[in-house]
Amino acid sequence: MPYYIAWDSGHKERGKIDENCSDLRDYLNSNDFECYNFVDMITQETLRPYDILVLACPDFAKISIQAINEIEKWVKYDGGGLLLLSHAGGDRGRNSNLNQLSELFGIAFENDQVLDDRSNLGLENLPIIYNPVFNPPHPITNEIDSLCFRAGCSLTVVGGGAFAIATSNETSDPFSSPIICVAEPENGRVCSIGSYELFRNKIGGGFGYETHPYLAYNLFNWLVSDYRRELRANGTTEAPVTQSYDYQSQGATQYDTTATSTGKRSVEIDYAIRISEKSELLELLKIFSNQINTIKISIDNLIEKVFLSEEEMLQIRDAQYSQVPNDTQSYDYSEQVVADQPSDYEEQSIPEEPLLSALPEKPEELKKAQEKLQKEKDEASIEEEKKEKEEEKPKEKTKSKSKSKTKTKEKKEPEVDDTQKLKEEKEGLESKLKSVRELITFTNKRLETGKLDEKAHEKQISKLEKDLKKTQDRIEKIEKQLKK
Repeated sequence: MPYYIAWDSGHKERGKIDENCSDLRDYLNSNDFECYNFVDMITQETLRPYDILVLACPDFAKISIQAINEIEKWVKYDGGGLLLLSHAGGDRGRNSNLNQLSELFGIAFENDQVLDDRSNLGLENLPIIYNPVFNPPHPITNEIDSLCFRAGCSLTVVGGGAFAIATSNETSDPFSSPIICVAEPENGRVCSIGSYELFRNKIGGGFGYETHPYLAYNLFNWLVSDYRRELRANGTTEAPVTQSYDYQSQGATQYDTTATSTGKRSVEIDYAIRISEKSELLELLKIFSNQINTIKISIDNLIEKVFLSEEEMLQIRDAQYSQVPNDTQSYDYSEQVVADQPSDYEEQSIPEEPLLSALPEKPEELKKAQEKLQKEKDEASIEEEKKEKEEEKPKEKTKSKSKSKTKTKEKKEPEVDDTQKLKEEKEGLESKLKSVRELITFTNKRLETGKLDEKAHEKQISKLEKDLKKTQDRIEKIEKQLKK
């Protein structure tokens, strides 16, 4: 008995079921689910035939208040399962209003990005989250020992019975912050995840990451509420009317989904094709045609390689290996995300067996860029120290100064610019000061509720208080400079 998933495509979602999330679609279609592109107006009535609704990161589009109210009713009264996926920068970065919906169920997406310069998949915005932070135990994270939280934002529990089932590492920024939250309002279920890129095709840390198919299997099974299962078992709810062809026919990759002695799952994939309209047949033929062309090109390339000498083939292999990290995974290092800016990622190849035992070495270009950045930071720091020392020295009136009045006048204009820069820096530091104080309050609450032990609390508070003092000292220095 299949369960039906409505994948919304009416709000410019970055996660597209027939494009960059097609591997997930094929996987779900082979495991007791049927995925549909949902293009109808969102109402409780149009959602009623579906068991799950997915909003995969609306981008520069707002969900109407009416649609939000209809989704809430469908979740609570029809037992719908709602999956909300965001991205680095949250609502502000995506110019969306996903929080207006998620906050109805006690969950909010933050306008930030989870980074980790110690535990990652080659870049700090590809943090690897490990098993100890999957707390409390939950069906979604069952048997999941790690995940790659690719280019995602953190979340906050704001009430309504919601709680976090996965948090960022202690080495992450922000640290120990929710990244997956769930809620069970009345008959329905809700899950919010700060990264839709967990389920993207052919990119490092996407759906090809070794645990992500199992995470998806657990997630979508949990989203089918007990209420919906009972409705399906009793035959009291109808299947969606707009039947589309079965995407399993598009060369779906086989993933393990049935329990075995190793704890992993396996299932055979049915390649049956169901066509209801002529337009669907034409679309399917286009897809097959593209696949045939791709295979033909691959075969032609292989034929060319056959006629190469062994020495030439070794040279090609060595040239390819020199361009990728040691774990053979091909990352696009140009896709470092800025939280408040939209970014389009180039698709990347996924190795059959990603290695996690060691972190990949950084390419030479990235090392040089980082060394250059560090050098610029050091030079800026030295310049700042020089300025501070000069300001502390008493101003001496000499004859040479009196003789060069015209030169002094010429230097007055840059002083205005310096004042403006100091004011802007002060504003930024005051904003940071507010954020640090909020983090201290949040960390104290976690200790009070027992979600953080005393040792971890003391360590985090100590770090935050140092940051707070450093920021306050800098603000005081700027204020003294502005008074002069």
